[in-house]
Order: sequence, then C-alpha cells, then structure tokens
Amino acid sequence: MKQNNWFDPFYIQENLTEEETQIQKNVRDFCNKELRPNVVSNNLKNSFDKELYKLFGSIGLLGQTVNSHGGAGTNFVSYGLTAYEIEKIDSSYRSSISVQSSLVINPINSFGNSQQKDFFLPDLISGKKIGSFGLTESEAGSDPSSMQTTYKKVSNGYVLNGTKNWITNAPIADVFIIWAINENKNIKTVKGFILEKKFKGLETSYINNKSSLKISPTGQIILNQVNVPEENVLPNTDGWKSIFSCLNKARYGISWGVLGAASECWLIAKEYSENRIMFKKPLAANQLIQKKLANMQSEINIALSACLLTGRAIDEKKDVINAISILKRNNCKKSIEIARNSRDMLGANGLLEEYHVIRHVMNLETVKTYEGTEDIHALILGKNQTNISSF
Repeated sequence: MKQNNWFDPFYIQENLTEEETQIQKNVRDFCNKELRPNVVSNNLKNSFDKELYKLFGSIGLLGQTVNSHGGAGTNFVSYGLTAYEIEKIDSSYRSSISVQSSLVINPINSFGNSQQKDFFLPDLISGKKIGSFGLTESEAGSDPSSMQTTYKKVSNGYVLNGTKNWITNAPIADVFIIWAINENKNIKTVKGFILEKKFKGLETSYINNKSSLKISPTGQIILNQVNVPEENVLPNTDGWKSIFSCLNKARYGISWGVLGAASECWLIAKEYSENRIMFKKPLAANQLIQKKLANMQSEINIALSACLLTGRAIDEKKDVINAISILKRNNCKKSIEIARNSRDMLGANGLLEEYHVIRHVMNLETVKTYEGTEDIHALILGKNQTNISSF
C-alpha cells in the first residue's frame, strides 16, 4: 500500500494505460530537455524558435490524434496529458501545439477532401509547415457571429477581405485556416478556407508589447482582395457548428494544460515554503500556508480527475459539449487562483523570472480569456440547461 499519496490522491496515474503513461513520460522528458532550459530567456526576449515545430513533429506532438498522414494516432487522454506536461513549462508552447493540432490539422482532417489532406497534412504534422487559425477579429471575439471578414464568389473561386486579430502563429505561419461570412448580408453563411502565405493580398503583422504569452508569436492576418481557388475551400463544413467543434477540441487541451501550469506553481510554492525560514521556522509551518497548499492540491486533483473522465468520454465518442465548457471555465479560474496564491507565498521572490510563477500568472490571464471566457461558458451551460439563449 502506498503511504501518503499526497501528489496523486485519486490514483490518476494508476488509471492510465501503459501507453498513456509512456507518452506522458516521453513528453515530460522532452520538455525538460528542449524547452525548460531556455524558457526564461525566451520569455524575456519574446522569442519563439520556428524550428521547434520540427522537434514537436518528430516526436508526434502535432496532429497527435490523427491516424493518417504521419499522425501518431493516440487517444484524447494522451493528447490531454501532452498539453498538461507542455504547459508546465509555458502556456505559449502549449498554445502553439493546440493551434497547429486542434485548429489547423483538425479542420483539414475533419472537413477537407482527400486532395487537401494529402497536400497539407504531412507537412503540418511533421512540423515542416506552421499553421494559423483565423477566426477572432477586433469586433468579433466572444461574439464570432459579428465577424466582418467576407467572401465573395467569383468565376475562379472566391475573394476574401477582412482582418483577423490576436491570432497565434499569424506572423510565422505558412498555412492559414480562415473563416469568413458571405459578402451578401442576406445570406448568412460562413465558410472555411485554406490559405497559403504566398497568396497575393495576404499580409501578417506582429502584436508587440504583450505582457502575457510573450514567447508566442501573436499577430494579425490582413486580407485585401485575396483570391482563393475553389480547391482551397473546406468542402465538408457545416457553418458555425464546424467552427465550434474545432474550438471545443482546443478547449479540451486547454483544460488539461492550465492544470500543468497550476501544478508547477503549486510545487514551487510548496518547496519554497518548506525551505524559507521565517521567525525561526519554515514558512510551511504556518496554518494559512498549509491551508493554501491544501486548496491547491484539492482543486488540481479534482480538476484532473474530471479531465480524465472527459478524455475517456471523447475516446468513446460521447457528447462532451457541456463537460468541456465546465472544464474550460473551472480549470482556468482555479489555475490562475493557484498561480496568484503561489506568487503571494513567494513574496518578493515571486516576482522574479527565475522562480517561474509570475510568468504563469501572466500567461494564464490570456488563457482564461481565449476560447471563451468564464462568463461565456456560463452562458453556454445556461442555454444548454434551459434551452433559452441569453446571447
């Protein structure tokens, strides 16, 4: 019998398969070798090395759940464990993998035809090419139906106009999944398009001076009379339903990932409080500190248990729309609370980059915002309960 199983009180590790356990270990080892040594300097320099994508691809982290075109074909629990380990290092890295996998590879694999899959997926899954997902706009964030980017049917395909904002990977991307509405306001249809960097009229720019996700290359996609061939339209989309199916896959990964950041902060605070001597005794000897640590332990392990159950449900093809909204709003909220409390426990040292906690605090401010805020997911859950929309 295990004694004092404080780190994993619900025995989550024992409920993983041998393959899931090995994948988690492999990702953890990769992160500690390739990402952790430079994370502080990369954050200070706002630096992201594009060559990382080839490393991500080489160990199967891109399009992880895809069973073809070089994808690893893992289950969704393994994908969640991957997000958890990567975000222990930094949310920027998990964001990059989430966008490439859930928001670029996934829509091509789910809604594309065989020619599109054969042409785009191998390079995206291997990391040879980098993808970006263009949905958010300055006036269409939480309300994507306010989208202003338009498409117009022409003889040789479509013409796109508009600007996408706050887009991960935009400045470094080779492939863009762009969502646009019909230029005719009386025809309220939305389509997905696959654009390439070489398309005339497509430009990107960096968003500078961020205080959060500083490693992540974030920017704008500017579309000025961009001609898109017919063969670059995603043919099997179902309007907004297709968009939200992509977002829900990303939200699932986020729900695991933020717990990686929270776990990192918890363990840093625990070790610090055990070693920091105040008034001739360890900081951890104080009741308030022990209560904070207990709260962190409780929230993280309850949330991880819910993530595992949801991952199993996805793998069994069950409806998890409500579960994902619950996870996204709960886990982001609890994780940033844990990060903030950890920073507080470290005192002034909590403001130093080398302790990592303040970076997680700042990153989680963004993560709790994108892919639906806490309040937006509350409204989704309320609508699903009552069948009454408050939007």
